Amino acid sequence: MMALQVDALVLGAGAVGTAVALHLQRRGMEVVLVDRRDPGEETSFGNAGLLERATLVPYAFPRSVWKLARYARNRRSDMRYDLLHLPRIALWLVRYWWHSQQDRLSASADALLPLIEDCLRAHEELAEVAEAKALIRKEGWVEPLLSPQARDEAQARIDAARKHSVTGLLLGRERLVALEPCVSTAVETAIHWIDPWTVLDPGALLKAHAAALVRLGGTFLRGDAATLSQENGLWQVESTNGPASAPRAVVAMGPWSADLTSRLGYRVPLITKRGYHMHYGLENGSSLRRPILDEEGGYVLAPMTRGIRLTTGIEFAAPDAPPNTIQLDRAELRARHLLPALGERLDPHPWLGRRPCLPDMRPIIGPAPRQEGLWFCFGHAHHGLTLGPVSGLLLAQLVTGEKPFADPTPFAVTRFRS
Repeated sequence: MMALQVDALVLGAGAVGTAVALHLQRRGMEVVLVDRRDPGEETSFGNAGLLERATLVPYAFPRSVWKLARYARNRRSDMRYDLLHLPRIALWLVRYWWHSQQDRLSASADALLPLIEDCLRAHEELAEVAEAKALIRKEGWVEPLLSPQARDEAQARIDAARKHSVTGLLLGRERLVALEPCVSTAVETAIHWIDPWTVLDPGALLKAHAAALVRLGGTFLRGDAATLSQENGLWQVESTNGPASAPRAVVAMGPWSADLTSRLGYRVPLITKRGYHMHYGLENGSSLRRPILDEEGGYVLAPMTRGIRLTTGIEFAAPDAPPNTIQLDRAELRARHLLPALGERLDPHPWLGRRPCLPDMRPIIGPAPRQEGLWFCFGHAHHGLTLGPVSGLLLAQLVTGEKPFADPTPFAVTRFRS
């Protein structure tokens, strides 16, 4: 069978891969998007739908002894660990802890800032192309302040965010009820983060991105990225429709990227943080317009097309270990106090997803230094949906030789020893 030859292969049809493919196509390239499943059905499918314009600092490892002691008990809803899995990731956790020191954390935040600042514009551009603007809601989200410490720190956080053009409004009980009437009467204060957007169905958004690619002349193929090889200056991958080849290939496979890059000679310190979601109805005719983020509990209640989606925090466990509902059950218990109208579960089983995480909390975006025509765009941790379109833009600019809108140096794979 004759190979389909194009300008670029993009491996991975999640939030990052679909965006890379669209941005390359918009620069005149013929693109094949490859995934083992349909677009938007892996990591990007199950998140909270937050476009995190207000999250200016990455999620860091706790540095204080007091916080570490609290997490060591393994009874929290925002983080859970499998004791048998910890020895396998111990070195990675040490590196994560090291990079979470304030100066190094600030360096990572500074590197990510241009991407965060441009993330909404990039989403708007692709939603327009994909005719999917109806899936995006531009009303921000609400963060209840449930502890004295959170209330004490709220104004300082709002002031700090304002310096980066992010608006947060401190709400008392009366204004909170006017905004979201079904929030528990026990919540006296909250922050309404105005600027972030939310997605009503992340999986549908990414399917719309992929459909736009095909509608505009691109190709989507079901294929196995493990078959990627290079011969005579062309990268080739096998698919159910036969082989496809191109002088350029982009690895954008989220948590599965390290499997492929290790075979190509790169020791990338990528692990997976697991997370769950479950959908619920609302009782008594109640409604929820904006996501509710319980920062301390580590979960989000997000209105979606299917119902209210509860997404959990971090689970450190083997990627292929059986699901464990402890964390979801703990978060649900907290959520029912926060949102008393939360109804019955709508899904037969919790959804389990895997986030691709690097210890310095920055993705890898840029060329593979050892192979001509090979490019990387993965490792976005908790921000894959948020940063997918803007990371795809940066990668496409690098591939086509345009002047990049942000400094790509902090995202180079060469920052890790191989």
